[in-house]
Amino acid sequence: MKVGFIGTGLMGLPMAQRLIEAELAVVVYNRTTEKLRGLRGAAMIASSPAEVLQVSDCVILMLTDADAIASVLLSESSRCHLQGKTIIQMGTIAPTESRHLGEQVFSFGGEYLEAPVLGSIPEAKSGNLIVMVGGTPEQCDRWRFLLQNFGPDPKLIGPVGTAAAAKLALNQLIASLTTAFALSLGFVQQQGVKVEDFMQILRHSALYAPTFDKKLQRMLQRDYSNPNFPTKHLLKDTKLFLAEARSMGLNVSSLEGIRQILEIAVSRGLTDSDYSALFDAVNPPHPPQ
Repeated sequence: MKVGFIGTGLMGLPMAQRLIEAELAVVVYNRTTEKLRGLRGAAMIASSPAEVLQVSDCVILMLTDADAIASVLLSESSRCHLQGKTIIQMGTIAPTESRHLGEQVFSFGGEYLEAPVLGSIPEAKSGNLIVMVGGTPEQCDRWRFLLQNFGPDPKLIGPVGTAAAAKLALNQLIASLTTAFALSLGFVQQQGVKVEDFMQILRHSALYAPTFDKKLQRMLQRDYSNPNFPTKHLLKDTKLFLAEARSMGLNVSSLEGIRQILEIAVSRGLTDSDYSALFDAVNPPHPPQ
């Protein structure tokens, strides 16, 4: 069996490498060919998405958004190769977008399931991502052996759309928790509270989340380089959540404020920086005197 992999960015590259390490026959494609450098000699490099679909039995997608997926999967040159192929969509997109993609793939004779992941580059490299599956129980069982290369226990959430919803809900928490922590951290700093005293109290309280310590040093040093998850992607996911939640009648006032903070971070040139850069948006660095 040949496994296609389209999208070898920050997360996609180590995920594709996991499949190669499992001695699977892997065919890869990325629009930016430079991002395939680490896979040359270990995987077949395709010249187009259509070629990946043509030679693969199953194709995994790890792309930025639904528009990118549609341009790759549903183009005139690609869609004719969907007949009899299984598509596993592993990026973060909206539930409605995922269901629509599933319908499109099905209309061209293919099979579709979603399997978004929670975790970042270290977990992708070690195979310890949390894999959420949206599809049928039969699909989850059939492709479990493949998904286990990314995470030890792929969990079936429900039909297509439910795993995408769970992933967006989790990323909403990433945005909200990180913003709340950045605000409290900036506040105690400016009030003269020792950061370690504050953190000791926080760590022993029910308010603590491990992500606070993961981002603490980045915020204190204002070092947002070498991102595991860039600001631009968290902003994209926040906008997706807002659109879906509004359509359901949920009050999203608090998240709308966080969207604005993320956009301020982007306006400061922190688009490709680690999302902890939102600390700069809530607690701007003071200009030198």
